[in-house]
Amino acid sequence: MHELIRDITLCILFAWGLGLAAHFTVQPLILAYLVAGFFIGPYGMGWVKSQESIQIISELGLIFMLFMIGLEIDLKKIVRAGRVILFAAAGQLIGGCVLGVLFFIGIGLSMGGGGFDALYLCIACALSSTVIIVKVLYEKRELDTLPGRITLGVLVLQDIFAILFLAVQPSLADLQVSVILLSIGRVAALVVTALALSRYVLPPLFHQIARRPELILLGALAWCFLIGEIAELLHLSREMGSLVAGVSLSTFPYALDVTAKVTTLRDFFITLFFVALGMTIPIPNSSVIGLALIIAAFTVASRVITTFMPLYFLRQGLRASLLPAINLAQISEFSLVVIQTGVVAGHIKTQTANAASFAFVVLAVLSTFAIGRSDQITRASIRLLKRAGVRDLDHSHPGHDEAGNGHGEGRRILILGFFRAASALLSEIERQNPDLKDQIGVVDFNPVVFQNLAKRGVHVTYGDISNVDTLVHAGVGKAEIIILSVPDSLLKGATNEKLVRHVRSLNETAKIISTADLLADVEDHYAAGADYVVVTRLSDAHELFTVIEAADQGLLEDKRAEIDARLRERGEVLP
Repeated sequence: MHELIRDITLCILFAWGLGLAAHFTVQPLILAYLVAGFFIGPYGMGWVKSQESIQIISELGLIFMLFMIGLEIDLKKIVRAGRVILFAAAGQLIGGCVLGVLFFIGIGLSMGGGGFDALYLCIACALSSTVIIVKVLYEKRELDTLPGRITLGVLVLQDIFAILFLAVQPSLADLQVSVILLSIGRVAALVVTALALSRYVLPPLFHQIARRPELILLGALAWCFLIGEIAELLHLSREMGSLVAGVSLSTFPYALDVTAKVTTLRDFFITLFFVALGMTIPIPNSSVIGLALIIAAFTVASRVITTFMPLYFLRQGLRASLLPAINLAQISEFSLVVIQTGVVAGHIKTQTANAASFAFVVLAVLSTFAIGRSDQITRASIRLLKRAGVRDLDHSHPGHDEAGNGHGEGRRILILGFFRAASALLSEIERQNPDLKDQIGVVDFNPVVFQNLAKRGVHVTYGDISNVDTLVHAGVGKAEIIILSVPDSLLKGATNEKLVRHVRSLNETAKIISTADLLADVEDHYAAGADYVVVTRLSDAHELFTVIEAADQGLLEDKRAEIDARLRERGEVLP
C-alpha cells in the first residue's frame, strides 16, 4: 500500500514538472505525461517497478477518462446531426477501417488465428483525438464554424463506433454471429439499465442534494463505479461500464453540474492513466520506430481520403472539406484505450502496441501545429488542387457567379463575409424592404451560406474575402455600400481593419461599414477608411437595458411576447 502511494506521488510530481515544460514550449500535455511515465517507469530510471501499481493506476485513470468521455457525448446532437455530418462520419469510419485492414494485412500484420494486430490498428487509426482537437479549436475560436461543427460531429460518432467495438472486443477470438449477438445483448441490457435508472431514479435523488456539492461529486462517482460493476457482472469490462455511465448522464438534468464537479478529479486520474501508459513503453528499437512512422503516415493519408473526399462529393467546397481532414489527422487517446484492451486480452503483440503509442506521440505533436496553422495549409492546398484541375464551388459558370452575373458586375450593396449578424440583416431587409434584396451581393466561402443564399435568389459569390481576386470578381470596385459584418475573432487570414484598407484601395467612393470587436479598434477602422463602425456590444447593451426596464415595470411578459413574435417571423440563413 505504501509503495502504491509512493508511486502515485512520483507520477504526479513528474507529470507536473514535465507538464510545465510542455506548457512553456507549447507542446501537448499528453506528450509530457507519457514522457514522465517513461522516465520514472521500469524502462527508464526504474523508480516505479511494481506492475501491480502500474495496473491499478492505469485502470483507475482509464475508468475516469471513459466516464468523462461519456459525459461529453451529447445524444441529442447525434440525433440532430445533419446529413453532411452523418455521411462524413460514415465515410471516414468505414473507409478508414477498410483501408486500414487492407493496408496493415498488406504489410504483414496478423489478422485472425488469435492475432488481431491489423484489426486493432485499423480501429485505432480510425479514431481522432477529442482532447487535442477541442483544445486547439477552442483556442482558435473555430468550434462554432462549419468545419468545426463537422469535426465535432465526426468525433462524437467515432466515440459511438468505439463503444460498439469494445462491446464485441472480448469475443474476437470466437467471433460467431451468436457470440456477437450475445455481446450486443449484454451491452443493450447495460445501456437500458443505466438509462432507466438515470431517467427515473437519479433525478429526484440529485434534486434533494443539489445544494450539497460534496454529495453531487460522491453521487457521480458512486454511479460510475456502480455501472462499472454491473458491466463486470454482465461479463463486460468496468471500463465499458464507466463509458455507459457517462453517456447515460449526458442528458441528465444535472449533467452540467456533475461534469463541473468531476472535472478536477478527472484531470487527476487521466494524468495518472497517461503516465502509467508511458511506463509500459520500452525504449524503442528500429522496427518499432519504423512501424510507428508507417502508422502515422497511414493515419494522415487515410484522413485525406476518407474525410476530404466524402465532404467534397457532398459539395462542401475545398476549404470546408480540407479543414476537417486536417483537424482529424491524429490518433485518439481512445485509440490507446482500445490498444491496451487488446494487449490485456492477448489479441495484439506488445511490439505493435508500443508502435501505436509512439505513432500517437508523433501525431499529437504534428497535429497540434497543423491545426494551429490549418488556415495557411488550406490556402496552399487549395491553390495546388485548383492547379491540378480540382474544382471548387465557384466553378459552376466560369467568369460568372451562382446567380449568373458576369464577371465584375457586382451589386450596389456588398456584404463581405456572412455570419449571424448578416443573416439577421438579410431577414430584416426581406421583412421591411424586399426590393432592396435584389441590390445586395454576398461574398463568403461557407458552402451552407452559398447554397442557401442561392436558393433564396440572393446574388452570392463563393470565395475568400481576404483574396483580392475574389473581391474584384465580386464587384467591390462598383459597389456603393460595402458591409464587413464578421467579427475579427472569426476572420481567417485578415482583420476588419486590414479589409477596410484593402477595400478602400479598390473603391475610393464606396461607403464602408465595418465591425469592431473592441472599442479601441474603432479609431483604427476610421483611420483605415471606414465610414461607419458597428460595435455590437452597444446594441446588445441597449437591448439588455430595455429588458431590465421592462422587468422593473412588470412588463417582462409583454417584452417576451414581443420578441417571440419577432423570432417567429425570422427566416434566417443561419440559425
